Amino acid sequence: MPDFVLPDSMALKPLRRPSVTDAEFRSAMSGLASSVHVVSARRGTERVGRTATSVMSLSAQPPALLISIDIISRLADIIARTEGFSVALLASDQSAVADAFAGSVPTEERFDVGTWDAWPSGQPLLVGAVSVFDCEVIGAMETGTHVLFAGAIVDVQTQAQRAPLIWHRRGYRELSAID
Repeated sequence: MPDFVLPDSMALKPLRRPSVTDAEFRSAMSGLASSVHVVSARRGTERVGRTATSVMSLSAQPPALLISIDIISRLADIIARTEGFSVALLASDQSAVADAFAGSVPTEERFDVGTWDAWPSGQPLLVGAVSVFDCEVIGAMETGTHVLFAGAIVDVQTQAQRAPLIWHRRGYRELSAID
């Protein structure tokens, strides 16, 4: 369990029937086409990040995103401690960034892949992404193995002409055209 304090937790009740296996879950979820993101955060000089497809729009008022992060990760710890994070919605030509933050590159070298800047808040900002969000944590909920962080969007950059990178059936896909 983490050594940081979460404001709320979601009590999960015991199942009445056995759940599907991990392999069944992964196979079924591979059919869900999702945009690919890098969730990142900074504390002092330390920057951490992780590739994620578990990102969703939460609300328009206030403008907010919901992300799901492994509860024992350094990323969850830094987000909880700093109450902020950044989300980059990757463009179709940024699969190398996705791979790096998914673990193909050592942690200390991940920000060497892609072009990175910083928001005025200090959170990491990936240049060239479809959209990049600077978020302030407005809520968090533990769900057992993960933490759901709700982040109010305090700054955004969007490049509407860029096509998103999509993850589907265990591989990257891209949209054929943007109208």
